[in-house]
Amino acid sequence: MIPHRIGIHHSLTKDSQTVSTGAIRKWHRGLIGQSNLLLPNYNYYVNHPMKDIGYHALLELVNDYYEIIWGRMLNEQGAHIQRHNDDSLGICFIGNFDIDEVHPEQWNNGIKLVTSLCHIFMIPTERIKGHRELDPTKTCPGINFNMDGFRLQVGQGLKF
Repeated sequence: MIPHRIGIHHSLTKDSQTVSTGAIRKWHRGLIGQSNLLLPNYNYYVNHPMKDIGYHALLELVNDYYEIIWGRMLNEQGAHIQRHNDDSLGICFIGNFDIDEVHPEQWNNGIKLVTSLCHIFMIPTERIKGHRELDPTKTCPGINFNMDGFRLQVGQGLKF
C-alpha cells in the first residue's frame, strides 16, 4: 500500500497512563469483550476479528511521557475508516476528545508524527482527515480535536 491520506482518530476511552494499545489490539482481534449484542462489553470483533490492530500508530501517555506506539506496518493496509483503508494511514490519539481536551504534549507529538509521514509519503495537508470528515456518523477524533488547527500546524512544518 502507498498511502495518499492520513486518518486521525481518538480511542473514545480515557487514557489510563499505561499501555492501552495492547488492550485496543486485543479488542480489534476479538480476544476480549462479549460476542452477544445484548451483553455489556459487546465487541463486534469477537465474531469478526481483525488480524491486528487497525491503526498504524497510536499516541498515548505511558508513565509520564506521550509515546508514539506503532501498530500496523506503514506499507500494510489499515482497518480504521471504511472505504478509505486501502490508501490511508490510521493514527489514533488515546483519549476521549468528545469530553476532554487533547494534552499539549500529545498534540505536539501528533503534529511531529503526521508531519513526518506527510513528508515521507508526500501527502498534502488537505488529505489529513478526521474520521468524522470521511464518515459523518462519527464525531471522531472528538469534538474537542481541532482538525483545521492540526492541519495548519502540520503544514507549517512541511517543506515540499
